This record gives sequence, C-alpha cells and structure tokens, in this order.
Amino acid sequence: MATDQEVATALKVQGNKAFAQHDWPVAVDFYNQAVAKFDKDPSFFCNRAQAQIKLEAFGFAIADATKAIKLDPNYVKAYWRRALANTAILSYKEALKDFKAVIRLEPGNQNARLKAAECEKLVRRREFERAIEIADPPSAFADLDIDAIKVEDGYDGVRLGEEMSQEFIDDMIQRFKDGKKIHRKYVFQIIKAVKDLVYNEPTMVEIGVESGKKLTVCGDTHGQYFDLLEIFRRNGAPSDTHAYLFNGDFVDRGSWSCEIALLLYAYKWLRPNGLYLNRGNHETDDMNKVYGFEGECKAKYNERVFKVFSESFSALPLATLIGEKYLVLHGGLFSDDKIKLDDIRKLNRHNQRQPGQAGLMMEMLWTDPQTEVGRGPSKRGVGLQFGPDVTKRFCENNGLEAIIRSHEVRMGGYEVEHDGRCITVFSAPKYCDSTENKGAYINIGPELKLAYEVFEAVPHPDIKPMAYANNSILSGM
Repeated sequence: MATDQEVATALKVQGNKAFAQHDWPVAVDFYNQAVAKFDKDPSFFCNRAQAQIKLEAFGFAIADATKAIKLDPNYVKAYWRRALANTAILSYKEALKDFKAVIRLEPGNQNARLKAAECEKLVRRREFERAIEIADPPSAFADLDIDAIKVEDGYDGVRLGEEMSQEFIDDMIQRFKDGKKIHRKYVFQIIKAVKDLVYNEPTMVEIGVESGKKLTVCGDTHGQYFDLLEIFRRNGAPSDTHAYLFNGDFVDRGSWSCEIALLLYAYKWLRPNGLYLNRGNHETDDMNKVYGFEGECKAKYNERVFKVFSESFSALPLATLIGEKYLVLHGGLFSDDKIKLDDIRKLNRHNQRQPGQAGLMMEMLWTDPQTEVGRGPSKRGVGLQFGPDVTKRFCENNGLEAIIRSHEVRMGGYEVEHDGRCITVFSAPKYCDSTENKGAYINIGPELKLAYEVFEAVPHPDIKPMAYANNSILSGM
C-alpha cells in the first residue's frame, strides 16, 4: 500500500502535467491535495508558488515559497520564486533580499545578479521619487499647445477636427489593425477631451438601461486589441442604442494598450453617454511603469503621451451603479462593513491621483472574493479578500442585487459566486497568450437581467505580450 508521501508525490506529478498545459487552477488544486496528504516536501509548496504566480496570486506565492524555505533553507528555486512574486507587487526591497540569497547559494548565477542590480536601481529610484515628490504636481497638459502641433501633409489617415467622428474611429480601427499609428496631435486631442469629460463625472456614475436599449459590461482587456475588436464584431459597436461599460485594466501586459486606450477614449468622446470607463488597478503609475504601458507609450509616441494618459487615468470614475441594482467596480468590497454607496459618492478621487496602500480607492481597485466567510489576507499581497457574508451584508445594506467586478482571470470568462451576489467578468481570452481561458462580457437590457456571452481569443500579429514591459525585472514568471 502506498504511503502518504507516495500518494502526494503522484498528485504533484498530476499538478505538473496541468501546469504544463497552462491550466493553472487545476495545477493548484493538485498541489493542494499533495500538501494535504504530506506537508513535509518543500517542492510541493514551491511548485504551487509558481502556479500562484501564473494566477497573479502573488501573496499566496510568497507564503508558499516561505513555507518551502522553512522546510529547506537552501532551496534556491523557492528564494527565486519568492523574489519574483515580490517583484510583481513592486516590493523591490524584499525581492532584493531573496535575489541576494540566490547569489549566496549559487555565486555563479548571473541572472540573479542582473535582477539584484535591477532591484537595487528600482529601490533607489523609488526613494528618489519620494524625496522630490510634489504634493500637487502641475497638470501634464499645462504647457502643451496641442493647436500648435502640425499634422504633416503626408499623413495618410482621416483628419480629426474639433469633434470626434465615426469616420475617424473607423479609420483609426483599421490603422491599428494594420500596425499603423495615428498622429500624436490626435492622440493628445483625444486624451485631453476625455480627461475633461471623465473628470466632471461623479466618482460613482449612476445609469439605467432605457427601453429599446442595451448595456454591455466588459472586464479586463489588458492591451488585447484584436480581442476587443472581436467583442465589437460579435456584439456590435457602441451606438445610439447600445452602450458599453469597461470595468478597468484596459492597459498593461498586452502589447496594444495604446490602441485599446485610444479606441475606448475615442468612443467616449464621440458618445459621452454611450461608453463608460471605470478605473482599474492597472490605470495607475506604479503598474504602468513595470507592466508595459509606459514603455509602450514611449515606443509608439513619446513620454508626454504617457504623462497625459496618467493624468486622465487618475480622473476616471471608480464605480458605476446600474439601475440601482448592480454596483460595478474593478476589484471588490471593503475592510469595513459600514461602507455605503454614499461613501463612494462622497469620495473625492481628485484629491488622490494614485490609490496608495490603504483606503477606499485602493480597496475598490485591488480586493478579491474568497469562498471562506469573513475577510482574509490578499492572495495578491495587496488589499484583502472578502467572503460571501461580507458581500451579502453589503448588498443588503445598500439595496443591491449583486456586485459586478473584474480584476481576475476566470477560465470560463466569468464566474458567479457568493450565492449569486458577486459576479466576476474577464474579457481578455487566452490571457497573455499563456492561459487557456475564455473571455466574457455581460449584456443587460431594460429588465436588468444579466445575459453572459463567452468568446474565444482571435489571432493577432506576432508581437508577444509584455513586449514593452520592464522585462529585465519581470522575466522568469
């Protein structure tokens, strides 16, 4: 008869097979079973840490790598994975300690030396930025004379006047498909127009769905431009009778983040009441500097484009209330049961451009649901997790049917949890070209019933995800 250790090892092998097939949740499940059978093998924890990294559950990955190191203080792979997970949540000081541990155990590991040097640079840069931080920095638009920017006679695209047009959008869509750009003057025009629009919207936008119309709620699109076009192909583009709400994380990771942001912004300018945008945790400077958007703006346009995008992101609303029944926000619920919709309404997001490490804004952008009751530490290492009882109380206290959030891959494109009160929708299929998930969106008619639509990824040009990211620090994940 097999021992517990032998059974657990067989389960680990099954987990490894699922991992090789990019089915990270199934891999985690097998590693969970292995650990439950036998919890003295550090490789079980270390392998689970790597699967958690793939699921962006960086807090869980750090905890697992720490357990592996406790069982084997010389386990190089566990230090490496804990360092990667800390890097992913921008905890560079902690990552640096582990890269140094790898160097101590493997003095010839050049990759670890490179990453340690990069971490040291990032720690110094962060300290420098904090030292020179201005309480209320000037607008990135302050000395930008958009009117003075000349569009060359040889520009072969549709010209943009003082107002957005469908003709310009149609031309822009095709240009982006063909790998072309729009003129930087038009980029600045679009961002400025939309920044002014969203700045004047409330922190929680409140909308309904009128008779004869429909609203589509989309989750993360993460720079996957061709999958966004597939949504519009299947479901129809924004129109007089068909509004869209994009629930954050338009940018980073995918390598067409500029194209997605500009297309969504162009539709927002054309139809201010036909396209709505909630801020996500990736519409923030810290994430953009690491996960690709800043690098992409600089590569395709210039640094000023990133700075004005950043300012526009900080102006975005944080939530949308649909028909007084569904609260849509990127991350999730709060550390305090006393939070009401009125607290979101009263939140002055313009006083705080970046979400920081605590507070309502951070929680709205970062938190995740859990199956256990109560609240728990975040699997990401940022924010917290909330259980079905937390969701039930929040919905009952605020007269809501459910919350709709995004922020996490769901293999089926969406998931209904917490007795139907917590709905996750994710609209980036085959996420980062490495996860075999579907995408989804939600159609809502005047009766306010939710209709889920699932779709597959479509082919895209051969440009890898994270092409513009800080790959020297993120490689190896």
